[in-house]
Amino acid sequence: MSVAFVYADKPSAAAELIGIGKRGGFKTFALAFSEEQAQALSDCGADGIVAAEGAARPVECSAQGVAELLRQRGADVFLVGASAQGRSLAALAAAHLDCAMSSDVASVELDGTFATVTRAMYGGAVVETARLPYPAVVTVSAGAGVPVAGCSPVEHVRLESDDRVRLLDETPVEKSGADLHAAKVIVAVGMGVREQADMAMIEALAERLGAGIGCTRGIAESRRWLPVEQYVGLSGEDVAPDLYLAIGVSGQVQHVAGVRGAKIIAAVNSDANAPIFRAADYGVVGDLYSVVPALIDAAAGL
Repeated sequence: MSVAFVYADKPSAAAELIGIGKRGGFKTFALAFSEEQAQALSDCGADGIVAAEGAARPVECSAQGVAELLRQRGADVFLVGASAQGRSLAALAAAHLDCAMSSDVASVELDGTFATVTRAMYGGAVVETARLPYPAVVTVSAGAGVPVAGCSPVEHVRLESDDRVRLLDETPVEKSGADLHAAKVIVAVGMGVREQADMAMIEALAERLGAGIGCTRGIAESRRWLPVEQYVGLSGEDVAPDLYLAIGVSGQVQHVAGVRGAKIIAAVNSDANAPIFRAADYGVVGDLYSVVPALIDAAAGL
């Protein structure tokens, strides 16, 4: 039977990757770098959890050991969540394995010969479909897989670290924004909101909908109204909510690339020709200062 290994920073993302492997008929194992991570994955339906003892940070220290583990276990494919750490681990593991790799894919189909992947290129203007021969390493965007359920046994293995790279110091970054990866509904705000004080009505709508708040790059980096971890887009967060409600978002390809996994995209914009409407399932052409209060009132009955 073909073998898949998966790794992601968050259990929810790892569960999606496990679902991809199981859907393809692969014997699927989840890699964990701590006992806490292993226990969080124990009911995600994998054939086994491989808890790597001796794994070290940064990932450069562990990549060679991970590659050797994949080689020893005869892994055909290594599916990795497309986070900053995941991308680094995947690239280094692929280099050590000297194998095919594809990054930030939107979908993966596994069969006995190839991993068939699709991904956006050139800021979302082009969709590429590629077939990777095994062994292959793939980083996968949020929303590409459907989780499965089931208990998984935990196995502990010793992972050799590469002592050429050492962690000298570490400074935690305090994050004040919502965890958009866990949000079922996201209300995203764009440059169409004129004043920072107007964010109050966006927050009121998000509260009524039980939603997280996301934003465009301009809101986070130029106006600094929201933390950068709430910026959604090609170089920001990649999200996959059930509903993505874009308020005053123009919809440039760099932003839309970050919401490819959303089940439904709805947009409010006063410009009928705004690019966001090409990506949206539902749209309202109108002044957000009239539409948002109406949505808040309508949401009161939900």
